[in-house]
Amino acid sequence: MTEPTQPTEAGAPLVEISGLTRRFGDVTALDSVDLTINENEFFALLGPSGCGKSTLLRSIAGFETPDSGTIVLGGTDLLALPPHRRPLNLMFQSYALFPHMSVERNVAYGLEREKLPKAEIRTRVNEVLETVGLTDKARRKPHELSGGQRQRVALARAVVKRPRLLLLDEPLSALDRKVRSQMQIELKRLQQEVGITFVVVTHDQEEAMSMSDRLAVLSHGQVQQVATPVAMYKRPANLFVADFIGESNAFAGKVVDGGLAVAGLGVLPGHRVGDEIGGDGASAHVVVRPEDTRLGRPGEGRVDGTVLETQFYGGVSTVAVTVPGHADPVLSTVAGTTDVERGAAVSVAWTAQDAVIVGGTR
Repeated sequence: MTEPTQPTEAGAPLVEISGLTRRFGDVTALDSVDLTINENEFFALLGPSGCGKSTLLRSIAGFETPDSGTIVLGGTDLLALPPHRRPLNLMFQSYALFPHMSVERNVAYGLEREKLPKAEIRTRVNEVLETVGLTDKARRKPHELSGGQRQRVALARAVVKRPRLLLLDEPLSALDRKVRSQMQIELKRLQQEVGITFVVVTHDQEEAMSMSDRLAVLSHGQVQQVATPVAMYKRPANLFVADFIGESNAFAGKVVDGGLAVAGLGVLPGHRVGDEIGGDGASAHVVVRPEDTRLGRPGEGRVDGTVLETQFYGGVSTVAVTVPGHADPVLSTVAGTTDVERGAAVSVAWTAQDAVIVGGTR
């Protein structure tokens, strides 16, 4: 299910993809994908392995030839152009830096190939090195840099040519967790400073949610939803998106007035989202995020159960509650530590406004 994509404050539409399909034998990697990416937007393509996100990125770059559909960038038909003629750049996961060249030579390489005047090359290289904070590393070789610094060199080399669109394929996967978190902030800052549309492919939910203005979640070659991170988290279009984006509690049941009738648990409240839900009696799921629940004494909440486990994550605690008749433990997140003990009888409560009723499957 593709949610309509509307231009955001980032700007007017820059990339318009329509009916894009790519097959590899019996496997359909992209299945009639429709997508709009806006000018000066940080856009993320998110999904599990094999969902089609890298094939989509490679199709935009020109390294895959779609079986049908169109890709238009700023009014130009990209599919009519070879990769080297497209007004975009692709930053590879491996960075692909020249080991024998200094930082400044790596960054200047593309401009030198275009035979630009030496003075202009020097000015543009100096400007971009200052932007990425590597002016003092200009004469060093890649092996003398940290992983995060090499990532910045690759980014500088990509943006120095001033493409209208920059494609990034898992750009932070080679970094350790601490550096990756720092570079997420850095990438977003750089994107805003250079004023170029970024499209990043990632399987990391936290990465996509923290950096992007909007994101698209793909599954089996189809776009499941396009939205801002907050909107997608709060109003997932279907069960797959709700399950893929963050932690969630999902209860299967039948649609009734006021919520969902769940076997053994009664009517659980929630509000409907998306258009994959039928009328009364239709199968659906009510989904509630762990942080939107609260624990209480038995009989005071929506469901009763027994505390299975408590885990502390430096600032919040997650309590797993076993609920009779429900296969998966119900998760409840509370601030700080909790004195709830394993084996305690508790209830889990939430408001109808904090739960969504969605269709679809995992």
